Amino acid sequence: MSVISPPPTLSGATTRALSGWRAKFVLLALIWGMSFVFIKVGAEALAPVQLSLGRMLCGALPLLAVLLLRGRRLPTSPRLWGHLFVSALLLNTVPFTLFGYAAQLIPSALMGIVNAATPLFAVLFSMLLLADERPDRDRLLGLGIGFVGVLTVFGVWNSLGEVSVTDRDALVGMLLVVAATACYGLGTPYLRRFVAGSPHGALELSTLQLLLGSAPLVVLTPLVTDMPTGVDWRVVASVAALGSLGTGLAYILQYGVVRGAGATVATTVTYVAPVVAIAAGLVLMGETLTWNQPLGAVVVILGAALCQGVLRTRRSPADQA
Repeated sequence: MSVISPPPTLSGATTRALSGWRAKFVLLALIWGMSFVFIKVGAEALAPVQLSLGRMLCGALPLLAVLLLRGRRLPTSPRLWGHLFVSALLLNTVPFTLFGYAAQLIPSALMGIVNAATPLFAVLFSMLLLADERPDRDRLLGLGIGFVGVLTVFGVWNSLGEVSVTDRDALVGMLLVVAATACYGLGTPYLRRFVAGSPHGALELSTLQLLLGSAPLVVLTPLVTDMPTGVDWRVVASVAALGSLGTGLAYILQYGVVRGAGATVATTVTYVAPVVAIAAGLVLMGETLTWNQPLGAVVVILGAALCQGVLRTRRSPADQA
C-alpha cells in the first residue's frame, strides 16, 4: 500500500480527510478486535478449513464483483501469480486455518492478546529478508521486550509444576496463534519484496491473492471434512463478517487512515485491536483471563511500539549521527 502525502496547501477535501480518519481508525480497531469473537463463534459449528474457506470466499467475491463492475481485470503474469499464491498462503490460508484450530482450544480474548505479537514478527522477518530494514537499538530492544511479553502471556513459570489437560490445551492453542502471527510476519516482507513493485492496483492484487489462497481450500475441504450440520444464523453472520468486514471494508478503512494521518498512526491500530478483543471476549462471550495475560499484552504492545518507531528511546548524539 502506498502512502499518499497531503499537498502543502490544505484543500477542503484534505481537511475533511484529516478530520475523518479518527472515525475510520476506531471502526478498523473494532472490526479487527471483534474478528476473534467471529472466529470463536464460527468454530462452534465449522471445521477450521471450512471456516477459513468461508472467510476467504466472503472476502474475495465482493472484491471480485467490485473489480468487474469497475471494468478492471486480474493480472495475467504467471510470475506474479506465483508470488501472490505464496503471499496468500502466508497471509491468509495458513493463519486463518490455524486460528480456526486455536478457537477450539482457547478464548477469543486470548487469541487477540497473542495476536498482538504480529508486529514483532513483521519487524524480525523484515530485518532478515529486506536489505533496507536494518536492526537498530530501538528495534532490538523492542523485540526483546515484546517476546518477554509473549512469555508472560504464556505464563512460562507454570511449566515448572504439574500441567493439567486444560493447561495443555491452552498452551497448544496459544502456540497455534503464535504460528499464525509468524506467518503474518513472514508474509508481510515477502509481499513487499516480490509484489509491492507491481504496476497493478491494490484492488486487483488483493482480489487475486484471496482467490489464489481459496483454491487449495476448495480442493482440500471436501476431502478432509463432512458437510456441517446445525449451522445457525450466528455462524453464517460471523463468517460473512470475517470476510466482508475483516477483509474488504478493513482494507478501505486502513487506506483512509494512512491517507489522513500517515502510516505510523495507521500501524497503531494493531495496539488497540487487542483491547477490543479482550473487552469483546469478556462481555460478549463471558470469557475469563488470568492476571498475567492482560499484563503480557501490555508488554507485547510496548515492545511492538518500540520496534515500529511509535516510541523511541533517548539517543546519544553519536547514535543520531
